[in-house]
Amino acid sequence: MFTLLVFLHQRLAIALILYAAVLGLWGLAQSWRRRQVSPGFRSSFLLMIALTAVQGLLGATSLVSGGRPHDLLHIVYGIFAVIFLPGVYFYAAGRGPETGTDRGRMREATYLTAACWIVAIAFGRGIMTG
Repeated sequence: MFTLLVFLHQRLAIALILYAAVLGLWGLAQSWRRRQVSPGFRSSFLLMIALTAVQGLLGATSLVSGGRPHDLLHIVYGIFAVIFLPGVYFYAAGRGPETGTDRGRMREATYLTAACWIVAIAFGRGIMTG
């Protein structure tokens, strides 16, 4: 059971890096075209938040089962991702008096796209320390 949890944790980590990178490219393309984020992008971002939470649960379960990461910084990267993604989502969605304007929507696109790239780096660092 323990090896299955570790296997799933490792594979989901790779999938999340690729997913975050694809989402980051999608967000960059929308930013370059000066468009706001689409509902599809938002729902994909929410899916990344959910998958990150599942990844954290797999990691916590394998930790409770007796597994240990090579470096405790691995856990810090995981906690960062679980807190950072929803934080950026809610911050970008309802921020300031410009919310709902073109400028506010472009700022949302910038924040969410940057969050994708930041978390992709955090996922990669988590793999390197795991």
